[in-house]
Amino acid sequence: MIRRARREGRGVFPPLVFLDQARTLTVPGRAGEISLRIFEPERPRGAYLHLHGGGWMLGSADGQDAWLWEIAQATSLTVVSVEYRLAPEHPFPAGPDDAEDAARWILEQYDGRLAIGGESAGAHLAVAALLRLRESGVSRFDAANLVFGPFDLTGTPSRRLWGERDLILSGPMMDWFADCFLPGMPLAERQSAEVSPLFADLHGLPPALFTCGTLDPLLDDSLFMEARWRQAGNDAELAVYAEGIHGFTAFPLELARRARAAQIAFLRG
Repeated sequence: MIRRARREGRGVFPPLVFLDQARTLTVPGRAGEISLRIFEPERPRGAYLHLHGGGWMLGSADGQDAWLWEIAQATSLTVVSVEYRLAPEHPFPAGPDDAEDAARWILEQYDGRLAIGGESAGAHLAVAALLRLRESGVSRFDAANLVFGPFDLTGTPSRRLWGERDLILSGPMMDWFADCFLPGMPLAERQSAEVSPLFADLHGLPPALFTCGTLDPLLDDSLFMEARWRQAGNDAELAVYAEGIHGFTAFPLELARRARAAQIAFLRG
């Protein structure tokens, strides 16, 4: 019901816009075919693998067409958005598995500048894919665009202290998302590197841009992850936007325009 309402334009986010510039391709994954939504610029010089947000439960590869087409045109990167499997029907590790499989396909198909990233849960899946690839000896991505992601699924201080406030996310809503993604998983297990990348060995990862707002319960996730990214010897940038709420980049705001422009500049390299 929630997914249908979102596709019908009901809710707090702007209505979805579907563009004819996109094409759809299915590629093999370990659990079956994975659908990819692709935006091809006129003269591509690489690719950006995008993973949408939605608490690992909501959202779709066609949910940000206008933004992804803007990225493709502005950066000359082919943008590939992943229709990864969603919880609760497909809990962990389905989402990370699909992210990894799509990332491996990108590495096989594209040369030039290669980037990976996403918003919220998509940022979490992007880091999970990077860590898996590094562990298997593959480290070919040049950039990671990580936008208000949850990197500690046991809850950073800003997340734990958020309470009942409802600015896109509330405390109970974040608990619900995590419990559906990680059904029955004890808190101690959620601290594992495979689930919460904040606790992983982060060496050997590409330069990253972390974006978040000050009114986001996941603010500490970006602050802590950016610090640990640099401490591991990687390059990192941190962009914190005053009064930005979770998901602010999806709204027609000057704040969002500046954040999107910074992401485009970073992805362009």
